[in-house]
Amino acid sequence: MQKNLFLSMLLTAVGASLSTQAAGNDEAANLPETVVTATRTETVRNQLATATTVFNREDIEQLQVRTLPDLLKTAPGIDVTENGGYGKQTSIFMRGTNSDHVLVLIDGIKAGSATSGTSAFQFIPIEQIERVEIIRGPQSSLYGSEAIGGVIQIFTRKGAQKDQPSITLDAGAGSYDTFNTAGTVSGKWQNSWYSLGASHINSQGFDARRPAPGVNDPDRDGYYNTGLNARVGHRFDNNAEIEAFFMRSFGKTEFDGTPNKTDFVNQVVGTSGSFDILDNWRSTLRFGQTQDENDNFRPNGLFYSRFNTTRWNATWLNQITLAADHQLTLGTDYRVDEIQSSTRYNESSRYDVGVFGELHSRIFDSHFLNASVRWDENEAFGDSVTGNVGWRYNWDYGLSAFASFGNAFKAPTFNQLYFPNYGNPDLQAETSTSFEAGIAGNHDWASWEIRAYHTNIDDLIAIFPVENLDKAQIDGIEAELSSQILGWRNTLNMAMLSPRDRVTNLRLARRAEQTLSYDLSRAFGDFDLGAHVLAQGNRFDDRANRIEVDGFVTVDLRTAYHIDKHWMLSAKLNNLLDKDYETVDTYNNAGRNFFFSIHYNN
Repeated sequence: MQKNLFLSMLLTAVGASLSTQAAGNDEAANLPETVVTATRTETVRNQLATATTVFNREDIEQLQVRTLPDLLKTAPGIDVTENGGYGKQTSIFMRGTNSDHVLVLIDGIKAGSATSGTSAFQFIPIEQIERVEIIRGPQSSLYGSEAIGGVIQIFTRKGAQKDQPSITLDAGAGSYDTFNTAGTVSGKWQNSWYSLGASHINSQGFDARRPAPGVNDPDRDGYYNTGLNARVGHRFDNNAEIEAFFMRSFGKTEFDGTPNKTDFVNQVVGTSGSFDILDNWRSTLRFGQTQDENDNFRPNGLFYSRFNTTRWNATWLNQITLAADHQLTLGTDYRVDEIQSSTRYNESSRYDVGVFGELHSRIFDSHFLNASVRWDENEAFGDSVTGNVGWRYNWDYGLSAFASFGNAFKAPTFNQLYFPNYGNPDLQAETSTSFEAGIAGNHDWASWEIRAYHTNIDDLIAIFPVENLDKAQIDGIEAELSSQILGWRNTLNMAMLSPRDRVTNLRLARRAEQTLSYDLSRAFGDFDLGAHVLAQGNRFDDRANRIEVDGFVTVDLRTAYHIDKHWMLSAKLNNLLDKDYETVDTYNNAGRNFFFSIHYNN
């Protein structure tokens, strides 16, 4: 019954969107034309077989999202689960793979916790983000471990590159006693540029968890987060560039259970330099460090545990133009992970070194080929070789066809290897093979894309005991449709997948098999109006598929008023229908709530 309802809603939404498209011939909404993450160098999107989604600063502000997870929910192929409200544990499942099968980069520096293997998306301030690139599908042949499901790269604020300083200011308030402030200043002087930013959010929150066995703590679970961001760079007369960047967020989040409070710090700092070795050879060096620190406390305020991760990163990247239609990228990565914890691990550091090459070629005018291969040596489990090949054909009438094949791996985490009385130092890497194919169209009336993919994952790490026992098969379809007709912008994303344990044939835990996201927006003079619908099918919260979490539909409304070219007022009403729903069993999500903001931009 629930599945039929979901499909009915999907067909209705598709029909409505197509009807709107048929009503006129306005130009389709422009998509970002290039991406960096898919090849590690700037590449035109319609020359790639890879599935990509890009959000820029304008998209973030138009959608009026308050957190990075809220932004990711609008992307195809991504399923987000949250253990409560602002600042609570968030998991990202990309194309049905595990939450630790997604590689996260911040300004090219690998981020995340080496103990848990995941990234704290909930702590990354949305105000400090300039752009987000999402690459779906295996990417270990470019990035090494963790990229079984794909890669999410976050680019921090760079700001306007104008001779006069550009200033942005934001202040807002909303439900659950939530307050937010943010500001940036950016500009350039001759061949140098700079950007500085700060943000703060404070919310009293709501009860993160309903009563459950062993947990009954009916209180409000608050959250605050202060973010800082800085960037400075210079371009020399010989076309060489240097840049340094920094982002830090720190604060506190409360939840139910033991422990029930975490003080956190997340930080990335790095520097890069680019220069031309020859006319056709540009080289880039990047050095950086990321930190993921958590101090946990008991309900009585006493210290409970500490888990701190430091990741040192170094990259040497070489972009070589072999001919007008052939570009070669060669590089090497080196990373050292270090752990400082109140829990004593048998090992507290390890290194990983990788060497890779990638070729991007145009063949016969309309055919494009991408091929990459990488060798990694990880101190914990040894060597791994991965590869990826993708083909795309663009022909007349705005139609394209594409296909790709690749394999990937995920190195075991420090918890899985060395946690006392739990870890298994004999673990091997999880491995995968994936194939996908699809078609796309870019027309005056709409842009659309349909992809089908198949992924097999072997040596999945099971828990209790920790062993390479599990196997998974994930089959899925993704569809995207975007149009701008009669002033209305329509964006429809749909994902249907079957994530199965190949041994038991049960569904993998916490994955919804159907997801629909639909966004509608339009400007009326000085007013902007918008609405967003998110619908998801049910999911199971356990491996045995005994604990079911119901599907849901949420509707959000938003509006903005441009007072003049500098000032704007905005308001958003989330969960209009006041849907009581969960994505993790017993953990609450926000009911009907609002947020009001005032913005200044010179």
